[in-house]
Amino acid sequence: MPHRTFAQVCVIVLGLALTVRVGYAAVFNPESFTLDNGLQVVVVPNHRAPVVVHMIWYRVGAADEPRGMSGVAHFLEHLMFKGTPRFPDGQFSEIVARNGGTENAFTGSDYTGYYQKVAKSHLPLVMELEADRMVNLVLGEDEVASERDVVLEERRTRVDNEPAAQLAEELNAVQFLVHPYGTPIIGWENEIRALDREDALTWYHRFYAPNNAIVIVSGDATAAEIRPLAEKYYGVIPERALPPRIRPQEPPRRTSSRVEMRDERVRQPSWRRSFFAPSRTAGATEHAYPLEILNEILGGGPTSRLYRSLVVDQRIAVAAGSHYDRTSFDPSTFTVYAAPAPGVEIARVEAAIDAELAELLAQGVDDEEVSRVKKRLLADAVYARDNLFVAARVFGNALTVGLSVEDVESWPDSIKAVTPEQIDAAARAVLGSTSSVVGVLLPVENQ
Repeated sequence: MPHRTFAQVCVIVLGLALTVRVGYAAVFNPESFTLDNGLQVVVVPNHRAPVVVHMIWYRVGAADEPRGMSGVAHFLEHLMFKGTPRFPDGQFSEIVARNGGTENAFTGSDYTGYYQKVAKSHLPLVMELEADRMVNLVLGEDEVASERDVVLEERRTRVDNEPAAQLAEELNAVQFLVHPYGTPIIGWENEIRALDREDALTWYHRFYAPNNAIVIVSGDATAAEIRPLAEKYYGVIPERALPPRIRPQEPPRRTSSRVEMRDERVRQPSWRRSFFAPSRTAGATEHAYPLEILNEILGGGPTSRLYRSLVVDQRIAVAAGSHYDRTSFDPSTFTVYAAPAPGVEIARVEAAIDAELAELLAQGVDDEEVSRVKKRLLADAVYARDNLFVAARVFGNALTVGLSVEDVESWPDSIKAVTPEQIDAAARAVLGSTSSVVGVLLPVENQ
């Protein structure tokens, strides 16, 4: 099936295309314009090979679903491959493959996207195909029913048969009391079963419009080449009135929670603690860049504090780290995690992480580790330029949450400007919170 669902994409910087030519030298040197119907287009030139990645992102995802209809965004993602009057019966995928291309699709909490990677000469073809299914999707009752079964099987495979995925689902539901980030992207099983053709088409007609979309072309192309193609295929599609993107927000939290799951299939226990955190666009956004560096210091690989302490020095864990989800439309999370070494109790690992966090909050970060992390992040930015998919995903993620091209291209300067004092303040604001959610995955105890 030509799609893949993912909750997040790990990239180092994010951005949004402007309506004028931009020429920042810092990261990707993008070119950008907006059509009269509101479609935004970003071109990221890379002329190393006559290949392009064409992506279209819609500013709608699982977190925009009404209560009781979880999974409809992902369901429509599947159904978008069914066909149109001009290209029926799954011909979209067949045409892309016949012309030597690859394709896929993805649904997140804040976006839905589709992409093709083709030779530059086939770019007009995939733009024609994608523009056609933006407005001409045709769905039969039998197709909808069979694809619903495919989605249910996907859920069984990826969630119901995976204890770690089940725990993550439960933890998110506890973390977010009212915000839809607590609802699984793929949907709850009972609600998936209730989705029908009318639900999918209502979603399609409400959100799939040029003024709710971003086209990104990364590779051997320029804006001068792409503009006439975009005008020809996408520019003729009329814009549509869109509903406001307003979501319920989390109330103040006064307590911590703990979610524990035991399953006979568990071979490797795990532990994690999740804190509420601002994103680049929501909450106390001044902490976002400092949190990005803090994440690397605390849990970003084998040189991080958690890994060195728990895995290398104390040898009580086989893995330890952290994750900061900075790319979201609404406030996000900062998570620390570990997997205990054989024979080590979860409680000992938890105590060790608590000790590391307490030391961080009491002593702060030092100049040397901040400098080291900055150099690594800036080096990663250089390597990101060579990856067509990373470039396209960077801009797609950003546009769907409301950032700007300048945010992307000035990212190195923003990272350089972060001070240890700002990192310490971000740590106190997020990791110093008394409200967090702990998730523990354990095997079934011997009776």
